[in-house]
Amino acid sequence: MKHDALLKHAAALLASILNGNSAADKAMERYFREHRELGVRDRGAVAENVYACLRRLAMLRHAAGNDAPASALVAVQLLTEGWSARALEQAGYPERPGFEGRVLAERARTLNAPDLPLEVRTNLPAWLAERLVAQLGEEETLQLAAALNRPATLDLRVNTVKADRATVQARLAEEGHALEPTPYSPLGLRRADRAPLFKSPSFQDGLFEIQDEGSQLLGLLLEPKRREMVVDFCAGAGGKTLELGALMANSGTLYAFDIMAKRLEKLKPRLARAGLDNVRSVVIAHERDERVRRLAGKADRVLVDAPCSGSGTVRRNPDIKWRPLNLEEITATQQRILDAAATLVKPGGRLVYATCSLLREENEDIVNAFLAAHDNFHLVPVGEVLARRNIPLPDMNEMLRLYPHRHNTDGFFAAVLERKPL
Repeated sequence: MKHDALLKHAAALLASILNGNSAADKAMERYFREHRELGVRDRGAVAENVYACLRRLAMLRHAAGNDAPASALVAVQLLTEGWSARALEQAGYPERPGFEGRVLAERARTLNAPDLPLEVRTNLPAWLAERLVAQLGEEETLQLAAALNRPATLDLRVNTVKADRATVQARLAEEGHALEPTPYSPLGLRRADRAPLFKSPSFQDGLFEIQDEGSQLLGLLLEPKRREMVVDFCAGAGGKTLELGALMANSGTLYAFDIMAKRLEKLKPRLARAGLDNVRSVVIAHERDERVRRLAGKADRVLVDAPCSGSGTVRRNPDIKWRPLNLEEITATQQRILDAAATLVKPGGRLVYATCSLLREENEDIVNAFLAAHDNFHLVPVGEVLARRNIPLPDMNEMLRLYPHRHNTDGFFAAVLERKPL
């Protein structure tokens, strides 16, 4: 398809994402179903342009000027045509007589100036950028923002029920996919660019799942054992459930709780492909559901991957940073879920509280408030667990903090909590 036509498709898709309520990946699926004239390469080009615009949206809006926000077509033209005056004029920005595209092009060339708003320099919403500066300082926030605004690596988790990492790496190489071991997770493989791995025989045989290395470390911190009772309290589509089931060697009982039946339905074929039959999927109405209360004091281990702002996943989901959220409501939900999940833990058992958020309000503050209200739990330093697992993560003491610019993972937080024996 011709370049101009692809740009128009990218602009239409970008506009639908910015003006709609659907996540970018869902909006793309719907758009591509409606435009079957787009081939595989065309869809890839359109998606790449849209994600690039979402990553740099604050900069694009600033370049367009406060008096006339950039249209979706202008945003795509700016990125794909190198800020040229010709490209801007072709895009018709703005639609008034006498406008010269070089005015906007000149403004674009100043976008790295230190006196620009923090939102523009980081390409993050102001509320998020300001909180990160308060936590990390401005210099490191800029480094973090640069990492968040780059595409993520492609990480796999090897399914140890069926094979070890070296075997899966070798088989994928035979299938034409070269990957390297991840530096921290002993279960992970990585490549820098995207690849059609879902079509590979190795995937069809259940030898791996797509899972960020940081996410893999959360399951390893729980340290589930054979024949234990384990609960994945906010299972979602089950990525960490699959990991926990493999770590348990497909033994014991693993409960996957979630309030969304559709999410748990997606887990079923994944369990079959992985060869796991120790998982019980349970749809619950809320964190105090009777089906939750029946397990009070019975679980050896509980994972709470709490719903959160998702700020740590921006490099994979750049649209999420531009969506409105109520942080106060999110943190209240997190506290309720953690309190409820803790009731399931037996004396001497373990609970891991985790998020894919970068914000202290959703992480340390939640854990510290929980510990202040529950003197029957204590914090286990994550450094001790990582050392026992031979995971070479430096500077990890009390709680786990992963950042894209430091560790080349998504942003993750985790705290290991254990209930005191009777």
